[in-house]
Amino acid sequence: MSNAPHIPAASGSHSRVFPRRVAVAGAAGVLIALAAVLGLIAGSRLAVSAPQFPGEGSVDTGFARDMGVHHSQAVEMSVLIRDRTDDAELLSLALDVILTQQQQAGQMYAWLELWGLPQTSTHPAMSWMQDHSDPQAHGAGPGHMPGMATREDLNRLAAASGADAERLYLDLMVAHHEGGIEMAEYAADNAKNPAVKALAVSIVNSQSADLNVLSDLLAARSGPGLD
Repeated sequence: MSNAPHIPAASGSHSRVFPRRVAVAGAAGVLIALAAVLGLIAGSRLAVSAPQFPGEGSVDTGFARDMGVHHSQAVEMSVLIRDRTDDAELLSLALDVILTQQQQAGQMYAWLELWGLPQTSTHPAMSWMQDHSDPQAHGAGPGHMPGMATREDLNRLAAASGADAERLYLDLMVAHHEGGIEMAEYAADNAKNPAVKALAVSIVNSQSADLNVLSDLLAARSGPGLD
């Protein structure tokens, strides 16, 4: 009979504890690594998709500010003629200008708010159009927007009535649309923001069509015996 000490066999339950802990620790490590990778991917996607808003001094910002002011004057003149004529075609045109340009001006105002930029600038108007030159514009001069009516023009329109008011409105709006088209064409070619470019193209198209109507209406009121 052997006198060697008896060493009890390891319990099966104890022998499986360490491998289980290793497996759990390994799984946790994989999950942590996977979470880290997913976090990096999500972070990179956010960095790529983060919106890049136009900054101060950009064509987009200058166009939004100045065209908003430009549109506001067109709305002002159209409200004036609405109360001074009973011509159905002219009233329809004036109403279209009021609704369309007021909505577009509101859209540009909202853009500036979204971009975190002020509605006005310390820079002169039209500084975003570096090659701007419009010697034919009403009151043209440094910092003046093309086609804008002067305060004197607006006072004359407010004081006029009937056919005189119609002719003056049409004359002012022809120049106003020509100036607006010039501004919008520049923005369509040079703005970076897709929404700004799309609006600029829309303005070019709609105001070009309006300009044809305005010119026809003005010509019909400028013939012999109509002065």
